[in-house]
Amino acid sequence: MGSEGEMARKPRFLCLHGFRTHATILKKQLTIKWSESVLQNLDLVFVDAPYPSEGKSEDFAEYKNFEQCLAYIEELMIKHAPMDGLLGFSHGAILPAGLSGLQSKVLALTRVPKIKFLITVGWTKFKAKLVVDDAYALPIQCPSLHFLAIPQY
Repeated sequence: MGSEGEMARKPRFLCLHGFRTHATILKKQLTIKWSESVLQNLDLVFVDAPYPSEGKSEDFAEYKNFEQCLAYIEELMIKHAPMDGLLGFSHGAILPAGLSGLQSKVLALTRVPKIKFLITVGWTKFKAKLVVDDAYALPIQCPSLHFLAIPQY
């Protein structure tokens, strides 16, 4: 069991924004939509992506700087440790489940503790076969919460 201080700590999530947005926008999106009773029980760390978005938002079969992005996320998890989980919004939601799978196979996030929780808001998956085969080889190995938008026609 952990110390009393550790048990009282809120779970900390690294928050990954969507396509062509940034940390400030994601923070605003969550604080407007989520109840204060939820927000006060989470320690959310909002960060900006290291590279600008390129291409069309629906076409993610090729990844530029993929290894560098994985290393960047791992560095952020170390810098803001202890990090308990990942939260992804919109296109940023591609990463949490995929990274959890890559970490389970010891292919990513090898210098940080195992991801304990995932939250995805508006989820999709990696599409590049090279990543898909490893990222989704196993079911998600931790508690996860998924918010999906269902279009109304």
